Amino acid sequence: MTPTKFVKPKSLKQTHHNYCPGCGHGIIHRLVAEVIDELNIREKTIGIAPVGCAVFAYDYWDFDVSEAPHGRPPAVATGIKRVLPDRIVFTYQGDGDLAAIGTAEIIHAANRSENITVIFVNNTVYGMTSGQMAPTTLLGQKTLTTPYGREANRDGYPLKVCELLSVLEGTKFIARGAVTNPKNVIQTKSYIKKAFIKQIENKGFSLVEILSMCPSGLHMTPLEAVKWVEEELTKFFPLGVYKDV
Repeated sequence: MTPTKFVKPKSLKQTHHNYCPGCGHGIIHRLVAEVIDELNIREKTIGIAPVGCAVFAYDYWDFDVSEAPHGRPPAVATGIKRVLPDRIVFTYQGDGDLAAIGTAEIIHAANRSENITVIFVNNTVYGMTSGQMAPTTLLGQKTLTTPYGREANRDGYPLKVCELLSVLEGTKFIARGAVTNPKNVIQTKSYIKKAFIKQIENKGFSLVEILSMCPSGLHMTPLEAVKWVEEELTKFFPLGVYKDV
């Protein structure tokens, strides 16, 4: 058997990594790039990056990427896909962007079954602005805006995006992965690839949620953040496929 050569994906630029040490965005960027290369769709792919840490995506991907206002990537992606239906269009969003200010956009794009792919990075905090509470922050989790822990009667409950969207008739593939260990990384890549294939086959809306580490926002070391995601975050946000039709 010929050994596989580990090389930089063509869809990744040769540039310095500017995310915080231990951040999961770099892993996810590579997975998206690998899938795009393997599906041979680089020349017709358009990504949508919003406000937040996800905005830096176009510094790393070597294909067309448009920026959108905070929370609006599904609306921008809808417009691009409808005007250019032969393109492969995806959004790359964090939990503050997609599940807070962008809640209406993501729900209605999914409900209309827009033929787009959504990559949703869930690290439970607003990473770029130093770790305030996000819609996905766990009960009891301490953040800058919940210094004594999130309380349901004051702050509401964490929003389960996969569970929420999976009941909509317009969604075709909904899955949740993680990037905390090699097994999870491999599984998450398979979810991303299937989500893009759904779009290539004109099946409709797909979303892959990815549990990721934000050591800076969580005020943990990179190793502590990985352990916390695996031991705590996955309890409330179980991994797996939620819908595949």
